[in-house]
Amino acid sequence: MQPYRCVVVIVFALLAALSNAVNVVTQHIASTTDPRHSSGWRLVRYLFRNPLWLFGWAALAAAFLFQALALHDGLVSVVQPLLATELVFALVLRRFWIHQSILLSAWIAAAMTCVGLAVFIAAGEPQGGYATPTSHHWGTAIAACVVGSAVLTVLARWGSPGRRAALFASAAAIMWAIEATFIKATTDTLTQFGVAGMFTHWPVYALVAGGVAGTVLQQAALHVGPLRVSQPFLVIIDPIVSIALSVWLFEEHFTSDAAVLALASAGFAVMCVGVVVLTQTAPATMEASPGPEPHPERHPGPTPRT
Repeated sequence: MQPYRCVVVIVFALLAALSNAVNVVTQHIASTTDPRHSSGWRLVRYLFRNPLWLFGWAALAAAFLFQALALHDGLVSVVQPLLATELVFALVLRRFWIHQSILLSAWIAAAMTCVGLAVFIAAGEPQGGYATPTSHHWGTAIAACVVGSAVLTVLARWGSPGRRAALFASAAAIMWAIEATFIKATTDTLTQFGVAGMFTHWPVYALVAGGVAGTVLQQAALHVGPLRVSQPFLVIIDPIVSIALSVWLFEEHFTSDAAVLALASAGFAVMCVGVVVLTQTAPATMEASPGPEPHPERHPGPTPRT
């Protein structure tokens, strides 16, 4: 890939991650700032009238668009790992927008995530990715992902909340990985056959089905257990499976130098460690940090009578 196109792909992938972070933060703020603490349909009506909540949906649409643009011209093995920077962007938003107090360990973990990603991409030198997958390759990849996700979903019916959240999150991550390949295939059919022709080919329907399945499984993971358990699995397993799919479907490959490949693997491992530490040290909620208590000397009460 030409250096200019590579830069454009990276920028689009980072914009997708930023948009995802904006979506999470804005919709969480909107859903928790209702002065009446509504529930049910009253909450739904409140949210639809809340510009911040609607802006969150716009950010989500922008994230999908940026990811599609990145995947159309870029490599799956580059774009999907870069989406992990959503956690870093969210941390920055939480500090400077919500004014939360962020632990130093969280900032160190965020730096580890970014450095690990940079080393992985620079040293691994992902390339190729120009092959058109055969029906056999598509069938094998889809079957493996669907079966793997289904097995994890069944296993997630039992166990502790943490175990169930981890299994549901793993199943969702697998679906989001295959979903990335559907996005790439759909953009290819769109550019080749146009809007009308896109609906005469299967990728757009697989895209819808995969998106629904991924959303349901992710919501299940968030519902049954703590976010600190599900989030690392969502963020780490997605790029791992995506890389495997990129090699199988699109013939993407990495450097053949064993030492450099080991360095790239170490970078990916550092990224994973950074993600785990970041999810454990970031604030548990998105509530603003309380300000300092007023000093009693600054606001003296009435002078007691003697």
